[in-house]
Amino acid sequence: MKKILMAILVAAFAFSANAAGEWKETLGKVKNLAGDTGLSGFMKKAPPAYITGNFAPSERIDAGLLAGIDPHTKGYMTPNGYYTREGKWVGGYFDDAGNFVAGHEVKTLFNMPYGVGQLIMIPLCLLMIYLAIVKGFEPLLLLPIGFGGLLANCPLAGVTAPAMMHDGMISFLASGVPVMSGGIIEPGGFLHYFFKFGIDTGVFPIMIFMGVGAMTDFGPLIANPKTALLGGAAQFGIFFALFGALGLAAVFGADFFGGVAPIKAAASIGIIGGADGPTAIWLTSRLAPDLLGAIAVAAYSYMALVPIIQPPIMNALTTKAERLIKMPPLREVKKIEKICFPLIVLLLCAILLPSAVPLIGALMLGNLAKEAGPSVARISDTMSNALINIVTIMLGLSVGSKLACEKFLSGTTLGILALGLIAFCVGTAAGVLMAKLMNLFSKEKVNPLIGSAGVSAVPMAARVSNKVSLQNDQTNFILMQAMGPNVSGVIGSAVVAGVLYTLCK
Repeated sequence: MKKILMAILVAAFAFSANAAGEWKETLGKVKNLAGDTGLSGFMKKAPPAYITGNFAPSERIDAGLLAGIDPHTKGYMTPNGYYTREGKWVGGYFDDAGNFVAGHEVKTLFNMPYGVGQLIMIPLCLLMIYLAIVKGFEPLLLLPIGFGGLLANCPLAGVTAPAMMHDGMISFLASGVPVMSGGIIEPGGFLHYFFKFGIDTGVFPIMIFMGVGAMTDFGPLIANPKTALLGGAAQFGIFFALFGALGLAAVFGADFFGGVAPIKAAASIGIIGGADGPTAIWLTSRLAPDLLGAIAVAAYSYMALVPIIQPPIMNALTTKAERLIKMPPLREVKKIEKICFPLIVLLLCAILLPSAVPLIGALMLGNLAKEAGPSVARISDTMSNALINIVTIMLGLSVGSKLACEKFLSGTTLGILALGLIAFCVGTAAGVLMAKLMNLFSKEKVNPLIGSAGVSAVPMAARVSNKVSLQNDQTNFILMQAMGPNVSGVIGSAVVAGVLYTLCK
């Protein structure tokens, strides 16, 4: 009996001692809670170490272990980076596939502390939400983009943090780059997975194009094919911005775009001039993903500002007499023409420019489903409603995740926003001037106002052309005529994106 009582006492003592240790550990964590709040996050000077690779020496390797490095190996790995054979530290992390992702330098405007940058970005994101809700500027996209940026800049929330692998087997490739296998994966933030699934793969923009195709009527373009010239002319803004971006790289150095090759950055920035958000996202995700936040915000912002930016340009480049030109009604387009059109466009694209097939193919699939009739009405309805709505939410949040302060608050972003605005204005002007040029050689006059609809903001640009026309003559409706260059602009921007991708990949 005594032995049993003694065993119980020993067990109780051990349990109480262990419990006391756990309580002490818990109390220690409670004391440190103040360091894990958003307020303390706003006070941080440096970005998270996994971004920069600047882990403290105490977190890199235990003292004395460096002496054990074999000079004949590629280096020595630590949990947060590795030392090369020459003893140089390379900080970073292993992703969920075991690939090593090295840290990189973060440059913010005026070298402001990281926490202050997050604090500045929050009102900017709130401004986007305000413009979306109160002013109605492209609300379906600016709302999720602004909210995604808000999430990305919440300190210590980790919604954009990547998935990381720990405690696995590490080996060095022949190139000296380490890889990990069989480790424990620490899940990333949910916006990381949104971005990885939809933007990295290009799936979201392609699905958006399906919905756009299902909502678009190509009849005006088929009825008046020459308006395709106006959509083509409006793409001039893309090349204007491209050369402007190359000029910035020449003036400020190749590192102006944060390590992205100047030609790839220029191609991605140039596509803003087409005012086609999904195309801009698709191309940028492939050529310059680090610039995605600024480029996407610029593209969608200028799409939203079409009613403000375009009318002054149209009025400045046209005379009163030109704005009063009345165009004849469009001919009726047969059903067989509408069904054959998307198939012909796709096949021509496949023959002449295969790299543009993903975007053009998705656009034409949606349009074919729309025109095929009741037999596939369910497919068309899904593409134009449920599918595009769901993808729009996820796409907006994914793009917003790139509004983290370390990516957005930089001189590069200001340059992108300025170039995007200029490119959009140039594209609008080019479409109007092309219409004026066509009038010099055509007996049937074209109202130059429809030339501004050559940018890809469907159908807003066409509505703005019609609105300006009605301001000059309340009986001069040109909406349907403006839809011709408007939808050709969508096709044109996708084709240009395919050309740029082919040249720069």
